[in-house]
Amino acid sequence: MRILCGMILVATLAWGETGAELFENHCAECHRAGSPTRAPLPGSLKQLSRQAIMESLVTGKMLAQASGLTLAERDEIAGFLAGKQPEEVSGGKCESAAAPLQDLRGWHGWSPEVTNTRFESASAAGLDAGKVAKLKLKWAFGFTGALTAYGQPSVAGRRVFVGSASGSVYALDGHTGCTYWSYRAAGTVRTAIDVGPAGKGHYAVYFGDGHANVYGLDADSGALLWKTHVEEHPLTGITGTPKLYEGRLYVPVSAGAEEFSATDNKYGCCTARGSVVALDAATGKQVWKTYMIPDPAGPTRKNKEGVQMMGPSGASVWSSPTLDLKRKVLYVGTGNDHSEPETRYSDAVVALDMDSGSMLWLKQITTGDRWNVSCVNPASANCPTESGPDHDFGSSPILVELKGGKRLLLAGQKSGVMSAIDPDAKGALVWQKRLGKGGVLGGILWGSAADNENVYVPLSDWDPFDPAAGGGLFALRIATGERAWYTPPEKPACAGKTGCMPAQAAPATLIPGVVFSGAMDGHLRAYSTADGAVIWDFDTAREFQTVNGVKAKGGSMSGTGAVAAGGMLFVNSGYAQVGGMAGNVLLAFE
Repeated sequence: MRILCGMILVATLAWGETGAELFENHCAECHRAGSPTRAPLPGSLKQLSRQAIMESLVTGKMLAQASGLTLAERDEIAGFLAGKQPEEVSGGKCESAAAPLQDLRGWHGWSPEVTNTRFESASAAGLDAGKVAKLKLKWAFGFTGALTAYGQPSVAGRRVFVGSASGSVYALDGHTGCTYWSYRAAGTVRTAIDVGPAGKGHYAVYFGDGHANVYGLDADSGALLWKTHVEEHPLTGITGTPKLYEGRLYVPVSAGAEEFSATDNKYGCCTARGSVVALDAATGKQVWKTYMIPDPAGPTRKNKEGVQMMGPSGASVWSSPTLDLKRKVLYVGTGNDHSEPETRYSDAVVALDMDSGSMLWLKQITTGDRWNVSCVNPASANCPTESGPDHDFGSSPILVELKGGKRLLLAGQKSGVMSAIDPDAKGALVWQKRLGKGGVLGGILWGSAADNENVYVPLSDWDPFDPAAGGGLFALRIATGERAWYTPPEKPACAGKTGCMPAQAAPATLIPGVVFSGAMDGHLRAYSTADGAVIWDFDTAREFQTVNGVKAKGGSMSGTGAVAAGGMLFVNSGYAQVGGMAGNVLLAFE
């Protein structure tokens, strides 16, 4: 049997195979504990709805792998995996409609400011170290039919906006968790929600989905104002949060789904490219678009199956853009190349003109990083020759200004290295600091946070063959890269449970005196910025009674971080995408 990853389906199927047989014969190898692939475990897959699995096989991430199957065969697999179909729960509706949104104070989008420091002031957070130590769970909200709690929550006034794996976007009352409205997007919503003016005294919310659609909704009613498809390639999507500024929405586009398609030896890898698109926030019309790899893919070589290979490809933009308002420049980090030939645009920090989208400069940190998911299988035909280490920039660059006016861009990488580069000298390298060994899902994954003195860096470094590996939180002096302190990971209380690990993959969140970091063991911890001591710890990996009546539990924490606003703390729990512990809950603390 061919060992392929990401739920690969072989086109030639035996007549009469049941869904269980199809899964066991053609999918199970990559969904077992300890597999180096990113495929969710079978127990997690069974928490998905039949509709969600069919969407993946028919129009989503698994479209290329399932191309040789009939719809009936795909439905057999979806029916087996989904188990009992979860029922949509309509409980938890607010008793009255929300008053028009007027107070925008809170945490909008990926970071409360355009420089992506993930720092919230004491007045806006309404929290300090003393209050954090007393935080208690106030309410929980469950996402129907989900195994991962996608979409970092955003707060505007008393309202919480959050997306989900099913594509549903919700507007909730921040103090009670009741639902004002919901809207169903065409695909999974991994992004946070940005909030801003929509004209005539109204406000809108903005987000992207896994099919490369961007949406503008009325913040009060959830009514669709516009929807724009920003990329035609079927294996692209939006994972990073669009950034709103002065009527323009800057949208990062990822080509990451094609990395999974490359596991099919019959797939001509690869043609998708990452990009950044600027939209008019009032209308959704495109202002400009810049591909991270300027030249489209062309024929390269044929693989051992005789399939024509394509390239260059890759350089995804996984994370939210960083805005430099002083110079009117936008910065993004890029991912690896997916195929040959290698480019100078991968694993780089790229500067774009905010007005035109023109590429001003780039600083490539890792060269020769040609990789796709087929590379975890030595027998694959689609892994590039001399494949790279898969050392993407998965997190947003952080723009900081030191005393005296010196400015730096801080860029954390999956290599386990934090780099400081000079944005005023075309990305000249100032310092680098290695914090971990790095790897496919190691190193610095989804993001750090910074104040005026330090950058606070969670370390992933998880190893599927060693559940005790990974984790830890570092504080580095911004000016020099010198370590201020390091807090090692705690031994997971869930040790021995499949998917439990100490890796700290989730982005950090910072308020004065306190940094929050979530881990794959399900714990959200608050650390003192003075010395790294843990001052609060909450285990989210358990079942919760929810305000909307959905059966929900927490699990691993990755992809999204905590949000502090108005004296409350909001965080999602559950992340099964890398073999972690599944979960489907949004938690609110006060």
